[in-house]
Amino acid sequence: MKHLAIWALALGLSYGAMAQDNSSYHGKKISADNAIPSTELAAKMGDKKELATKVEGTVESVCQVKGCWMRVKTADNQTMLVRFRDYGFFVPKDIAGKKVVFEGTAETKTTSVAELRHYAEDAGKSKEEITKITQPEKAIAFTADGVIVRK
Repeated sequence: MKHLAIWALALGLSYGAMAQDNSSYHGKKISADNAIPSTELAAKMGDKKELATKVEGTVESVCQVKGCWMRVKTADNQTMLVRFRDYGFFVPKDIAGKKVVFEGTAETKTTSVAELRHYAEDAGKSKEEITKITQPEKAIAFTADGVIVRK
């Protein structure tokens, strides 16, 4: 009977370990259900100025100061800036190349030269790269309420 109890405990622990999804959650706890690929976001937005949605993509870069923003790959080798609602949470600074799911609001916005330079500085770009930024950028930006980082 004692061996049966030990065997049952070991089996239960192994099932618990297998159930872990090895993801980390930041901000509001969200699920990955019904997330659209980041490469399809622009088409889904169409002419809308704003869209509440859930997106899945690959992180290209992260703010190296605090993890207070990330850039996610979109279509045509472009990236989308993802910031976090009310500066309420951050993501790990070492997640470039990882898959993420994030939920919140996408919007078409124009980012000023000063703000673009600030983001380049946060990303650790060289002074030469930063001074090459001379035009504002019109693109989709995203404000996330929650992020899942897949490991």
